Amino acid sequence: MSIFTPSTLSRGRYTVGELLGHGGMAEVRKGIDTRLGRTVAIKIMRSDLANDQTFLKRFRLEARSIALLNNPNIVSIFDTDEEEITDPDTGNTLRLPFIVMEYVKGQTLRDILKVNGTLNQRDTSQIMLGMLNALEYSHRMGIIHRDIKPGNIMISEQGAVKVMDFGIARMMDDSAATLTQSQGVVGTAQYLSPEQARGEVVDTRSDLYSAGCVLYEMLTGRPPFTGDSAVAIAYQHVSETATKPTDIIPALNPIWDAVCAKAMAKDRTQRYATAAQFRKDIATIAAGGTPAIEGVDRVAPLAGAGAAAAGAAGAAAAAAGATAVMPAANAAGMNGTAGTPGAGAGSGTVPPTQALPQETTATRAFDSLDFPGTFGEDMNDFEDASMANLAHSAADVNSNPGAAANSRTQQRQAALAEKQKKRRKAITIWSCVAGAVIILAAVLGWWFLGRAQASATVPTITASMTQAQAKDAVERAGFVFQAETDSESSEDAGTFTKQDPAGGASARRGSTVRVWFSAGPQSTAVPDVSGMTQSAARQALEKAGFKVGSVSSEDSDSVDKDKVTRTDPASGSNATRGSTVNLYIASGNASVPTGLTGQTQQDATKILQDHGFTAVVRDGDYSDDVPAGSVMTVDPAEGTSVARGSSVTLVVSKGQKPQETVSLDPSRYVGQSYRNATWALGVLGFTASAQNGSSTDDSAVVTHIYANGTEVTSTTDVPKDATITLATRAGSGSSNSSTSNSNSGSTTNQQNGSGTN
Repeated sequence: MSIFTPSTLSRGRYTVGELLGHGGMAEVRKGIDTRLGRTVAIKIMRSDLANDQTFLKRFRLEARSIALLNNPNIVSIFDTDEEEITDPDTGNTLRLPFIVMEYVKGQTLRDILKVNGTLNQRDTSQIMLGMLNALEYSHRMGIIHRDIKPGNIMISEQGAVKVMDFGIARMMDDSAATLTQSQGVVGTAQYLSPEQARGEVVDTRSDLYSAGCVLYEMLTGRPPFTGDSAVAIAYQHVSETATKPTDIIPALNPIWDAVCAKAMAKDRTQRYATAAQFRKDIATIAAGGTPAIEGVDRVAPLAGAGAAAAGAAGAAAAAAGATAVMPAANAAGMNGTAGTPGAGAGSGTVPPTQALPQETTATRAFDSLDFPGTFGEDMNDFEDASMANLAHSAADVNSNPGAAANSRTQQRQAALAEKQKKRRKAITIWSCVAGAVIILAAVLGWWFLGRAQASATVPTITASMTQAQAKDAVERAGFVFQAETDSESSEDAGTFTKQDPAGGASARRGSTVRVWFSAGPQSTAVPDVSGMTQSAARQALEKAGFKVGSVSSEDSDSVDKDKVTRTDPASGSNATRGSTVNLYIASGNASVPTGLTGQTQQDATKILQDHGFTAVVRDGDYSDDVPAGSVMTVDPAEGTSVARGSSVTLVVSKGQKPQETVSLDPSRYVGQSYRNATWALGVLGFTASAQNGSSTDDSAVVTHIYANGTEVTSTTDVPKDATITLATRAGSGSSNSSTSNSNSGSTTNQQNGSGTN
């Protein structure tokens, strides 16, 4: 399956941006925590390993391990989760674990060493103090890193030291499984401890060995061991010893030899027991002191026959690849007890600070660069062997004086002959070597002299120089100056950008040095990358001379998921070469179009269809604000993010609510008494009142009827909420009142009847 990286994580909380680094198990990308508005580093497991249980277990273990740690020298973890994704090749659903970490802006120690080679002793001390502080804390929390190396140490722009990548870390109670048959050897070969290389149980001292290798590389500019393969390097960690730092960089303080020897001892019992002890010695050196380092062989050879014999026996054993056994006399000397006769020239004890005069493969940390077999060493070997032989034969002198004398004479003669043979052989070898060196020096001197006369060092041109200054510098150095125009540069016009050959290189006098000056920032059109994958869009933009900035996710109804929807600045617009272009990636959803409310049903339906949605129309209520046939509301609401092609409901208005009317016949009320007329109108739902100046007596007779101020003279549909007013005249007495009452009763019946109709 292909390697696929999602553009967002945790339901859009984290946006995934540019690649910061990658390894065999995961890649680290720069991201944005949209909830907190901060830049983070996101370590995402490779999607092609999502079904590999071994890698899943290791990745989850890293998250669990680093979550326990809270230290200023350890990269902090903010969040961890698993993202459910769909494999674009197979369609299978995968769970992709990721870790959200502190984003450290800076460089790894590996990159710094690659540029600088070696570090000065002050910077080396500061980096070691930070790294050991982190290891001291993680070890106290029960976690062994197991992969300490320059690539896992970050130096921030503020100079803070950060240890990262606990990808193969283990809890101490699980350390026995560090190098199982199923897992194999884990770690980086150039910084692997001997016990890791042998597949043994590791402990905190394995991290300290790796830290010692990192210290060695900072001091010398190279790892302690190199080889053609990881296996070859691991073998050297187990069976060979490194060269002393002072033999590589003679100006170093010799105390670094002892510190590295202690940290990189093959036998872990001879190393620093804790990171705190290691850190204490580094702090002492940084403060200008000299730490008392125990267990490192820094003692001059012991005098005396017994000690010499022990040394010869140890050397022979070491030469044969076996472990040297310490004689009883030497053991007594190590413990500070009285020496046996012949063990020293008049000395009864050995100071307790002295160590064995013979290094063994288990405790030695360095090999000297000195040539083996020098004249001095041959002489010492001869003297040591003679003293050892005399010491062994001294015990027989009293029992057989004659035999002892003969044996002693033979031994002296044999030793003298051997000495002369070695000396002749050494003289012959070194005479040949010296002659070869003299010849080689003469040839090289002649070659360099001729080359020096024909060559010169190319001057270094800088951005602060004008073209005239650059030309003068080149020609004064004996070269021909040739100016070139750099039309790809985003620097100001006339600014130096590059040269060939590079400054500091050696070139033939009279040859041409080409120097490029910027033509000024060039404006060019932003290419259209819509519909492309993120990686393809990045390549197209970079090819056009732009840098890719932030990557954000947004809805789109026309672009497939994880493809580019647009850029900022927009495609086709002109922008300065070298400027930043931001990318927007389709989320797979689409937003319901805005502006649908108030549109006619036909227009709103067309807008939805043009955006890939299905329109569903439903009748709504009356509305005083939205005309009939126009959209009142939309469900889901405008701007809502939904799946592409979803149905959207349009609720259409019925318009203004129609006014309710009542049929009003004025003849049924004119001529009636005011009392009867108002009662009859009340039955229809009206509240009638007398006009100003009209009588409201029971005997008053209605002469005119008005609806909303307009006289009703014939049967008319009047709004049910109309205002009814009556004009009246005074009645003509009681008889009229009786008549009126009689008539009103008849009118009331008719009115009731008309209301029924």
